Amino acid sequence: MTSDYWLRWLKAAAIRAVKTFAQTAVALLGAGAVSVIDVDWLGVAGISATAAVVSLLTSLAGLPEVGNGDAPSLFEEDDVVDAHDCEEGSDA
Repeated sequence: MTSDYWLRWLKAAAIRAVKTFAQTAVALLGAGAVSVIDVDWLGVAGISATAAVVSLLTSLAGLPEVGNGDAPSLFEEDDVVDAHDCEEGSDA
């Protein structure tokens, strides 16, 4: 795999992680604003950072937006089940 390939993967994974961080922070701040939970800024930052790390780790399974289905992945193509194969009534 070329370095360009991994740079595209890193960019896509970083974008996902930043989005996940922001989404988690907004959700926590929103829940705090309506007194559902009580989280301070440090707690929001910590939980959001953890979500971003989980997002990066999840990206190791593959990013469909990188390349033509040849995204870097820990899994071989034969090991991944296509969602279309899991429709009701199928034997997959």
